[in-house]
Amino acid sequence: MAKARHSRFDCSPGCSVEAAIGLIDGKWKSVILYHLLSGTLRFNEIRRHIVNVTPRMLTNQLRELEADGLINRKVYAQVPPKVEYSLSPLGRSMESILLALKVWGDENIGLYGKPTETTQRDHEAA
Repeated sequence: MAKARHSRFDCSPGCSVEAAIGLIDGKWKSVILYHLLSGTLRFNEIRRHIVNVTPRMLTNQLRELEADGLINRKVYAQVPPKVEYSLSPLGRSMESILLALKVWGDENIGLYGKPTETTQRDHEAA
């Protein structure tokens, strides 16, 4: 079932947060955007960065990001087709948010996932 596209926000407190999260709420969207910070990538390059994503899911997430204006999709008229993805100016404006999420994740991944060397030392010292 397709994701319901953006409904009207009621603009209660938190409305702008709801709107921003609504744009990147797919399982892989923020990860795709993060990898595109480094520059233009082709479909298979994105897949190599995100090993657990299925081709169908990646296609869907890319289509939604393009529809929301966060990424640009450039198709070259050649055989086989060449398609490149890059951040749009709107997508690029999320850079500080994505980098802040990366920093927060690096600092706290031990609480939710595989412990890092730093979190293991912190727990041993406690």
